[in-house]
Amino acid sequence: FSNSIIDIVQSQRRYRVLDNKLKFFALTTIIVSSLIIPLTIPHISHQSMIYHIIIHIVSLNIAVFLGLVSIFAYLKNSNIRMFFMALGFVTLAIVEGIMLLSSTGNLENVILPSVNIELPHIVLLVMLTLFGLGLLKAN
Repeated sequence: FSNSIIDIVQSQRRYRVLDNKLKFFALTTIIVSSLIIPLTIPHISHQSMIYHIIIHIVSLNIAVFLGLVSIFAYLKNSNIRMFFMALGFVTLAIVEGIMLLSSTGNLENVILPSVNIELPHIVLLVMLTLFGLGLLKAN
């Protein structure tokens, strides 16, 4: 009995970072943006490119935040539906990262030659499939 109480207290400490989601969003935004700034500095003077890049940076920040929140929610509840939703948000962060690298010129368009389809389109299809599984999966 006492071990279960200790486990509950430790799990509450572990997930306390999620109590204030605004602070957690600010923290993830600072970390992700600080990692991305070196990629965007060469494009600051190109007004047509910088707006496109800013949209991908904002999308990546939101995707990473939602991915982490959903992963923590899955770890707390161990629900299979939450697992698929977490994977969907992680996949969204991956595709936003690919699109950001592509828009900054650090990554060429990755095209699968056998089907002549760009990689981000396939990753988006995987993301939609994971979200669909998360919504439609029966408990």
